Amino acid sequence: MGETVIEKIIRNNVGKTVKPGDIVTVNVDRVMIHDIFIPFVAEKFEEMGFTKLWDPDKVVLIYDHLVPASQLDDTRHFHTGDAFAKKYGMKNVHRSDGICHQLMTEAGYVKPGNIVFGTDSHTTTYGCVGAFSSGIGYTEMASILGTGTMWIKVPETIKVVIEGELPENVMSKDIILRLIGDLGADGATYRALEFTGSTIKNMTVASRMTMANMAIEAGAKCALFTPDEKTAEYCEIELNDFQKSLVGDEDATYMKTITYRAEDFVPVMACPSQVDKIRNVSELEGTEIDQVFIGSCTNGRLEDLKAAAEVLKGKKVADYVKLIVTPASRKIYRQAIELGILDTLAEAGAMITHPGCGLCCGRAGGILTDGERVVATNNRNFLGRMGTSKVEIYLASPKTAAACAVAGKIVSPEK
Repeated sequence: MGETVIEKIIRNNVGKTVKPGDIVTVNVDRVMIHDIFIPFVAEKFEEMGFTKLWDPDKVVLIYDHLVPASQLDDTRHFHTGDAFAKKYGMKNVHRSDGICHQLMTEAGYVKPGNIVFGTDSHTTTYGCVGAFSSGIGYTEMASILGTGTMWIKVPETIKVVIEGELPENVMSKDIILRLIGDLGADGATYRALEFTGSTIKNMTVASRMTMANMAIEAGAKCALFTPDEKTAEYCEIELNDFQKSLVGDEDATYMKTITYRAEDFVPVMACPSQVDKIRNVSELEGTEIDQVFIGSCTNGRLEDLKAAAEVLKGKKVADYVKLIVTPASRKIYRQAIELGILDTLAEAGAMITHPGCGLCCGRAGGILTDGERVVATNNRNFLGRMGTSKVEIYLASPKTAAACAVAGKIVSPEK
C-alpha cells in the first residue's frame, strides 16, 4: 500500500509504517514560540517541574506580534522572554527581524521532512518546503520543551490537484481562498492538505507559503508540498533520498481528491467576516474602501511587494485611502529597498512600516473603527481582528489589494 506525504514524514520519524487514526509519539525537530505566548509557556514549563530544555538549539523565540510595543503590558512579554532565553541557554532569539512564519524557513530553521510545532495556528506555513508543521497551545509547547516529544494522531489526507497555467492577475492567494470557500471553514479539520499538479510545480516557494499558511483556515492540521529544486535552492541544501521521496504515491489512500484547472481561477475575496465567504472580485466592484493593508505572514514576501509595486507604478493611492505596507522580514525589507520596490510604493503614497505582524493581529500599524472598510492580504477577517467589531475586512491578493488602493474602491486588478 502506498503512502501520502504526511504518512512518509511520520513513518521516517517514528521508524514504523503508520495509517490515518494511529496515535504516535514523534521526536520534534524544531519548535517556535512567539512573543504573545512566551510568558505562558515559561510559567507552564517551570510549573511542570522541568529544569532544562531538551535541546536549546532546537527552540526558536521570535518577537513579532508586539513589536514595537503598543500597550503597556507588551514589554512584560519581552522581559519574560529574554529572561527565559538567558536562563535556559537559548541562542535562537529574534527581537525584531520579522514575522515568525517567514523567519522559520528563511533563516533555515525548518527543512523538508522535519516535524515542527509552533505556538501559532499559522505554523502550517512550513509545509511549503515539505515539512509537517502545526500550531499548538502553550501547555503542549511546555511539554515539548522538556521532553522533545509530542503525541499526534496521524491525519487523513485531502489531495488537491491543480493543472495548467494561471491567468495573469491570479495569484496563489486566489487559489487558496477559492479552496477554502469550496471546503468550508471546517472542511479539512485535522486533515492534511497535499498539493500537487503542474500549477503547483511551477509555483515559487513564496507562493506555496501563502497557500500552506492559510490551510488552517479550512481547519487543516497541515499542508504539504513536495520538495523540489526550488525548495532545495530556497533552503540552501541538496535534497537527500528521503526528502526526494516526499511525494504522494499513486496507490496511496486519500480521503478525497479535489481537482482544478488553473485557467478557471479568477481574482476573489473573502468577505466580512468569514474566511470561507468567497466571492469573485468582479461581483464586489464599486464597494468603497477606507484602507488597504499589504503584508503579513501570508503575503508580505518580496514577490508580493513586487506585484503590488507593478500595479502602483506611476499611479497614486486614492484620496482619503490609507495604504499600509509591512514587509514580512528585515531581509525582505532590505531586498525591496535594493530593487527599488519600496521607492515605487512610497511614491504612490504607501506608508511603509517595520517588518512584523502589524495590522494583521490588530495590535498596531493602522487599526480601524466603526463603519470603516479595509482590503487586506493577510489570512483572517474575523470580527474585531483589525479594530472594532464593526470594521469590515475583505481578504485579497496583493495585486487585487494594490488595484483597490488606486481606485479607492474594490476593483479587479486588470482594471
